[in-house]
Amino acid sequence: MVQNLNRNQFQYFPYHLVTPSPWPILLSFSLLSMAIGAVMYMHGYVNGGNLLTTGFILTAYGMGLWFRDVVTEGTYLGDHTKQVKKGIQMGVILFIVSEVFAFLSVFWAFFHASLSPSIEIGGIWPPQGITPLDPFAIPLLNTILLVSSGAFVTYGHHALLNANRRGAIIGIFLTILFAVIFTILQYVEYSEAAFTMSDSVYGSAFYASTGLHGLHVIVGTIFILVAFIRLINYHLTDTHHQGCEAAILYWHFVDVVWLFLFIAVYYWGGM
Repeated sequence: MVQNLNRNQFQYFPYHLVTPSPWPILLSFSLLSMAIGAVMYMHGYVNGGNLLTTGFILTAYGMGLWFRDVVTEGTYLGDHTKQVKKGIQMGVILFIVSEVFAFLSVFWAFFHASLSPSIEIGGIWPPQGITPLDPFAIPLLNTILLVSSGAFVTYGHHALLNANRRGAIIGIFLTILFAVIFTILQYVEYSEAAFTMSDSVYGSAFYASTGLHGLHVIVGTIFILVAFIRLINYHLTDTHHQGCEAAILYWHFVDVVWLFLFIAVYYWGGM
């Protein structure tokens, strides 16, 4: 078992030996509760929704406390050396790669159903009885919002690198604002859609792909919001902003996925 080094003791390596933390085991049981609650809720079991909600709250709470400790280690304790930063960056990249494969499975399902429509849905795509959404209405506006948000977050990043605090704050704030507007418009689009998730494979593929992306937009918005709060509180500088760069990288991934969704699902899939 690795012993924790005393703060006054010289460390002969650039790595960070984390202190024992209760959050991993808490999150393990929280995620298990949330998964079981989701299955129970989808199958109509009593109190399935309550267990799902409880698991979600505990998961969010545990993640917040865990991330708080990471921020403390990197900002106040100086544990995030150059070597540690490289490890965190690699971890973020591998996480995004795993997300790419998650969306790949959704796109695979969509093209499997649309390129060769089965006889059960009339042999055409979109299926008979389905009125697809106009891609040049809310979807196009959302595309403009997301691309603009990507431009603003890039501006904020470059401003931060050049020690332009005001420019960084403005760029990241506008990114959050556009992301919130995007989410609101997505809700309006879902409310006005003439089909539901249970309306053939088209509804399932549409809501699975756009809904999964919408979830990532919400997560990315929270990610950037945390970076914005840390920027306001002088946690981030032109040389110490690993968390902000991770949020920006994640947001660019969300932007790119949306462009594929707009072209494939909204435009081509709705013709």
